[in-house]
Amino acid sequence: MSPTEKKRRKTARQAATGAADTSVDLTRLLDIVAAFSRQTVCVVGDFVLDEFVSGEISRVSREAPVLILRHRHSEVYPGGGANAVNNLVDLGARVLPVGVVGDDEGGRKLLEHFRRKHVSIANITRARGWTTPTKTRYLAGWTHTTEQQVLRVDREPTGSLPPEILVIIERNARRVARRVSAVLVSDYGLGTVSPALVGKLGGTRVTLDSRYRLLQYRDAGVTAATPNESELEAAYQSLVGTNASKLEELGARALKDLSLKALVVTRGKDGLAVFESDNSAGRKATKPPRHIPIYGSDTPVDVTGAGDTVIAVFTLALAAGATYLEAAHLANYAGGIVVMKRRTATVTRAELEATLRREATAQH
Repeated sequence: MSPTEKKRRKTARQAATGAADTSVDLTRLLDIVAAFSRQTVCVVGDFVLDEFVSGEISRVSREAPVLILRHRHSEVYPGGGANAVNNLVDLGARVLPVGVVGDDEGGRKLLEHFRRKHVSIANITRARGWTTPTKTRYLAGWTHTTEQQVLRVDREPTGSLPPEILVIIERNARRVARRVSAVLVSDYGLGTVSPALVGKLGGTRVTLDSRYRLLQYRDAGVTAATPNESELEAAYQSLVGTNASKLEELGARALKDLSLKALVVTRGKDGLAVFESDNSAGRKATKPPRHIPIYGSDTPVDVTGAGDTVIAVFTLALAAGATYLEAAHLANYAGGIVVMKRRTATVTRAELEATLRREATAQH
């Protein structure tokens, strides 16, 4: 059977069942990825340091029923919005981060990492007395066994950023937003970014990843958002579970409530759900949701920071001219790649291109 006939029959089956067509041209996706290096993206948000402390299990303590670990080594990686920056750089884009770090060891390590990656830190403010958010994960294992996370300790700033620092962040964000193809907003609820700030960025394409206050961005001029299913459930205080109708109801509501052009809901082993507004013929409506199955294994190695990878690829693809569905497919491929890596990992452009080529070969 020819590829054309296969596509025709697939379209006919979808029409008969009422399912929306989620297929994309893989050659077109490769062209989009090839354009990544010509894009400039601004990332405004909470910059976090992810620390991983590995230890070999020595014995159980006599003082308390806890493991004693013999320290092996410690590693640090950019987390939160800084992980989105890191992904964008490894995908070949030029990135202009806007945010704040503390005048502390965590802030120094983040800035050192950006310098090594040749990322401009001109718009990252070091605030005296501010704590750089740091998530320390303790990993334990025996010799020749896989380490397991046994504890996480978060160090977060207390109180709010000083008004003068917020003024600097807003001024930098507004200036940089005028010079880029897209603005990625990473809101982990740590004080750097707010709906009021995002609302002042003008007509720039804006994508949003908000951990705790998705619906507060309803008047902020956001173009697209990428919440995970749990965040969508929390926003509407409603459980999705295995109820596909409830997911579609909440997705459509969020699309409308936030006046978005697109909403991509990440669902772990169940892939992605893509919602788009339909402004054809002068009417405002919602297109039928498209469900994209997970790429790769449904037993991930480490999901740390996967949401940052998803929004980084989604945003960069939009900047490179992708449709929302094409951008969601690329983000899905990237998510499937990154969850098979340990620690707070990134996806490179070469890895994404190799995956697309393998998929194209498999289809033929």
